[in-house]
Amino acid sequence: MSDKRPVVVYGASGYTGRLICEYLREYGIGFIAAGRSLDKLDAAMQANVPGIETADYETVAVEHSVAALTELFRGARVVLNTVGPFSRFGNEVVEACLAAGCHYADTTGEQDWLIHLDQTWGQRFGDAGLLLSPGIAHMYTTGEIAAQLCLETPGLDTLDIAVFWGGSPTIASTQTILVNAAMSKAYYLQQNRYVEWEPDAGLYSLSIPGQHEAALALPWGGTSHPVWFKRDPRVANVRVLGGVFNKPLMQGVPKIVAAALEATKDLPPDARYAALAQTAAGVMNEMPPRENPRLNKSVDSVHASGPLGRAHCAIFGNCNYKQTGLLQAFAAAWLLQQPPRRAGFASACQAFGHHELLGALRGFGLVQAPVLSVHD
Repeated sequence: MSDKRPVVVYGASGYTGRLICEYLREYGIGFIAAGRSLDKLDAAMQANVPGIETADYETVAVEHSVAALTELFRGARVVLNTVGPFSRFGNEVVEACLAAGCHYADTTGEQDWLIHLDQTWGQRFGDAGLLLSPGIAHMYTTGEIAAQLCLETPGLDTLDIAVFWGGSPTIASTQTILVNAAMSKAYYLQQNRYVEWEPDAGLYSLSIPGQHEAALALPWGGTSHPVWFKRDPRVANVRVLGGVFNKPLMQGVPKIVAAALEATKDLPPDARYAALAQTAAGVMNEMPPRENPRLNKSVDSVHASGPLGRAHCAIFGNCNYKQTGLLQAFAAAWLLQQPPRRAGFASACQAFGHHELLGALRGFGLVQAPVLSVHD
C-alpha cells in the first residue's frame, strides 16, 4: 500500500488548479500540487488557497514529459489535470496516467481533445479499469446535469443547451478559446453524426431564463456535450451555445478571434500557436479576482424535446470556477472510495451520476434546486 498522497493536481498554480486544491482540502484529501515552477506553486498555495495551513499536501516541480510525469504519478490514484490547451499538452499526461495506473480527469472545453481521447485512449483506459474523464467543469458538467434531469422523461431525443456565466475568462481559458478557434473545428450532433458549425456564423441572440434582455452566445468550440451524448442511445441531436453576461465582452470576442485568425493564417502550426498565445496574453494577461457570488452568477438551461414530449431544466448558480474546483474534488473523493460507474472514456455524469454531482454542488451552496418542467 503506497503512503503517497493519493491525488495529483497538475497545473496547481493556475486559477482553476488553486480552487481544486481548496476543495480537496475541504474534503480532507491529501494531494500533490504539481507544475513546472516550485516557486509559483508555493506562492499560489500560500496566497490563494484559504486554509492551506490545515491541508495535507506537498508541492512538486516536474518536467512536462511522459517519463517525469509517470514517475510523479506512480503510487497516486487520481490525476486532476488543468494544463491546457489540452490538445497540445494533454497526451503526455494521459499516457503517464495509464502507465502509472491512475484515473484521469481534466477541465477541458476542447471538443477535438475529447474526440481524440475517445478514439485513441478510451478503450485502453477501460481495459485497465481506469476512468478517462475530460471536461469536468461548470461549463460542461452543470449543463449535463440539467440535460440528464430532462432525459429522465422517456422519449426525448433532442437537446438544446445554453450555458451562461458572469465574469471574465482566466488567462488559460482565453488562450484555449483562441487556439481552439484557429486550429480545430466545432461540431454539433445531428442524427448522431457530427456536423460542423459554420465558422463565420457570428453571434447568436438567445432568450435565457431569469431575464428579459436577450443574451449573446457562441458555439464556444462545440463544447463537450455533443461528444458525451453521441454515446447515449436516447439522444440523436445536441446543439450548445454559451457566453458571458457581459454583452460588450461578447461583442468583442468574434472580432478578436477573426483578427487573430487572419494575422496567423499563413504561419506553420508551431509559429501559429505561439502567435495566438501572444494575442491571448494581450487580451487577458492577469488572473481575474476571486469570484463573488453576487457578481459571478451562472445559468445552465436545457430544452429537451422529442416527437411527442418536451422538458425544460434551468439550474441557477454562482461562481462557475468554484463549481469546477468542487466538481473535480468530488470526482477525486469518489474515485478514492469506489470505482466509477463506467470505466474508460466517460463524462462526470456517466461516471458518478447526475444526482450525486448535483448534491455536491447544492451541498456547497453553488447552485439552486433545478427548475424542471415537463410537457408530454
